[in-house]
Amino acid sequence: MTALLPLPHESGHGPGSPALVLVAHGSRDPRTLATVHALLDRVRALRPGLRVHLGHIELNEPLLPRALAALGDDEAILVPLLLSRGHHVKRDIPEMAAAARARTWVAAPLGPHPLLVETLRIRLAEAGLRTPVTESERRSTAVILAAAGSRDPAAATDTGRTAALLAARLGVPVLAAYASATTPTVADAIRTLRAQGRQRIALASYFTAPGRFAQECADAAPGIAAAPLGAHPLMAHLVLTRFDEARSTSPTVLPELAPV
Repeated sequence: MTALLPLPHESGHGPGSPALVLVAHGSRDPRTLATVHALLDRVRALRPGLRVHLGHIELNEPLLPRALAALGDDEAILVPLLLSRGHHVKRDIPEMAAAARARTWVAAPLGPHPLLVETLRIRLAEAGLRTPVTESERRSTAVILAAAGSRDPAAATDTGRTAALLAARLGVPVLAAYASATTPTVADAIRTLRAQGRQRIALASYFTAPGRFAQECADAAPGIAAAPLGAHPLMAHLVLTRFDEARSTSPTVLPELAPV
């Protein structure tokens, strides 16, 4: 079983402390924006003294450059609301940050991390997945970790690490699958698992919020399909964990691999 890391100390910071800018991807689905705002509310409630802002990479306002411009030459830590390394984390966000007057540095993406794994486990349990008890149940059960997908191999590496952590947490195989850009698809993963005799297959939704890709993956699930990570309280703790990690390290280098 994967041990959970201690939750961050939830206290305010004094004047002059860096602001937290949560960097969301952006979506045309109104449920996504509502989820992001609910998560922001949880972060603010956990740490009332912290200045918390929101910026989007695309599609929604405020876009990140505008959010950073509003900070002037203040200090800020950008926490990507993204689950793995990829083009947005490696290029888009750092370039937007470098172009701003604000003194900024970029935290690691949210995943992989044990708090994500625990949130996934909770969402699966909420959807009806029972922990296998007998050997027969363990042999017939598996989980598909459905993610957005990326052409960057580092993103698949990070998702694979989350799948391995979730498998250790649940005691059953977990196979990563993707909605776009790479393979296997959810349908591919279902065929693979059924060929292994896994007939009790649940889908874990490795998405930060509801949206098109999350819905398409859920629709393809053969049985239980969990809700996305959403604004679960552990997600707010994780945002603050990444903020605190970045605050305690050099502001000049983006972490090459998110710690677990």
